[in-house]
Amino acid sequence: MAKNDRRRFGDRKDGRLIRSLPAFSRFIPYIMPTRNDATNYYEESMEVSDVDRRLRRLRVEGYKGIGILHFMIAAYIRLVSMLPGLNRFVVGRRIYAANDIVVVMTVKRSLAIDASETTIKVHFDPTDTIFDVYRKLNEKIDEIKATDEHNNTEDVAEALSRLPRIILRLAIRILRMMDYFGWIPESLTEASPFHGSMIITDLGSLRIKPVYHHIYNFGTLPVFIAFGAKHHVYELDRHGNMVDKKYVDCKFSLDERTVDGHYYAQAFQAWRYIFEHPEILEQPPTRVVDDIY
Repeated sequence: MAKNDRRRFGDRKDGRLIRSLPAFSRFIPYIMPTRNDATNYYEESMEVSDVDRRLRRLRVEGYKGIGILHFMIAAYIRLVSMLPGLNRFVVGRRIYAANDIVVVMTVKRSLAIDASETTIKVHFDPTDTIFDVYRKLNEKIDEIKATDEHNNTEDVAEALSRLPRIILRLAIRILRMMDYFGWIPESLTEASPFHGSMIITDLGSLRIKPVYHHIYNFGTLPVFIAFGAKHHVYELDRHGNMVDKKYVDCKFSLDERTVDGHYYAQAFQAWRYIFEHPEILEQPPTRVVDDIY
């Protein structure tokens, strides 16, 4: 990963400046200064029959409630361990390698229509397995659902929303400027739902198809993943027999300034391989690749 005990001039608290990129890559953020300028959209329908069987076995073994969400996050972490460029972000027209893998997601405290919702952030290591993801994510979700009290994200939003509109607009401008130069305190970036490695939403829990979600111009999030409910597809196997397979549709919004199309293509090929061999997420990677300097 990008962690380095020696912080150099130009680095941020949440990432280090990548200095060895080709000139064209460093130039692109000046042509496309915002993430909405640079967003690419990609969709993939993943065959999850083997994944579903594996998850059912794990639930029998005591991992209550382990599901596709845990698998998706674990798969993404494994991708970052192999292709660390996925964990880059662009702020202030510069490209950084993130220090941590930070996953952001919105959680409702219950499925009632009027139930409150909040945003959680979970820190992961590139060596984490699906069991680590299960433990860390469930601990954070249980913490949120166990109380009606606000977390740090809601506390900050509540404090800002009380300001008069003109003052709030000024405060947001100041925050944007501070973020541009990497001056926002860690306590605020930790509370911010706009700072992280990836944001994910499980629309399958709502029984609907995934949407192409925008990514935010404020903060550091370079990737938004949305996936929908499992659905059945009847297909002919190589022997001409009809078989029932399960699929999950995934949609990705990606900041193209971080890596090029070939890099993303490698990532999605590896993504498919993980879904075809779900057992590999039950063991840590044999090697973790560091990003370039």
